[in-house]
Amino acid sequence: MKILRFIVLAAVLGVAAGAQGKLGTPPAAKPASTKQMVLPSHGGMLLGIFYLAAGAGSHPTALLFHGFPGYEQNLDIAQYLRAHGWNVLAMHYRGSWGVKGDFSFEHAAEDADTQVRFVLDPVNAQKYGIDTRRVIVIGHSMGGYMAASAAAHNKEVAAAVLISAWNIGADYASRHHGASAASTVGDEAKSLASDDNLLPLSGTSAQALAHEIYEHHSALDMDNLAPTIAPRPVFVITASEGLAPSDHAFAEALRKAGDAHVTERHWDTDHSYSGYRAELSAAILEWTRETLTPR
Repeated sequence: MKILRFIVLAAVLGVAAGAQGKLGTPPAAKPASTKQMVLPSHGGMLLGIFYLAAGAGSHPTALLFHGFPGYEQNLDIAQYLRAHGWNVLAMHYRGSWGVKGDFSFEHAAEDADTQVRFVLDPVNAQKYGIDTRRVIVIGHSMGGYMAASAAAHNKEVAAAVLISAWNIGADYASRHHGASAASTVGDEAKSLASDDNLLPLSGTSAQALAHEIYEHHSALDMDNLAPTIAPRPVFVITASEGLAPSDHAFAEALRKAGDAHVTERHWDTDHSYSGYRAELSAAILEWTRETLTPR
């Protein structure tokens, strides 16, 4: 009888202890994850990936814009930032890398705005754990212009990182100042078509893109966006491939716009920052820590 009472008592205590363990144990931290993304944008569907940081609650979030045409995706930056608590959304523009639609600089800027509005939407912010007070844009090469454009169009963007930004309009004006329209468009088309730039793009041509730059070079000049972007923090990163002078000029335009928080960093390397990838990612993270304090 004593043995039976002991067995029953042990069973009861075991059940109670098990229940207490389940109730008292904190839920496991949300693991990092990677989500395939399809975003509607102006009649097209953008394709890409959302790197979501581990941990419950909301996280600072970066939008990563690739260049023209985007052979360098900079996804190592996305992985690095995610490992340090950031969400990172990386999408392809319409007409690029298999995404249906026609590629153009105007469409790419519209698609950048679409991505900003997506992460700022309260429903999406709740679903993906986005701190909408700490949303930044990061752009490389042509993506640098797209980051500046998105920051100018969306005041909720907290800061911008421009990596060897291609100031499309200013670059065009400096190289073709005083030349005829026919010659400038022809020369620009040759440049755009070089290095297999058009292979990942659809619905366009070198001639069409050259005409777009010629007709809209003022709107494609980042310097003209400076007054709207300032005084938000901007990190201007340059290399030795030839874009540094125009990027420095943009930094000066931001400073002249008033109360600008501009940081400049230069590496003696190529357009893809070969050999400095780890340093590049670390510099961006450190800059965010110094610039974007939790609110």
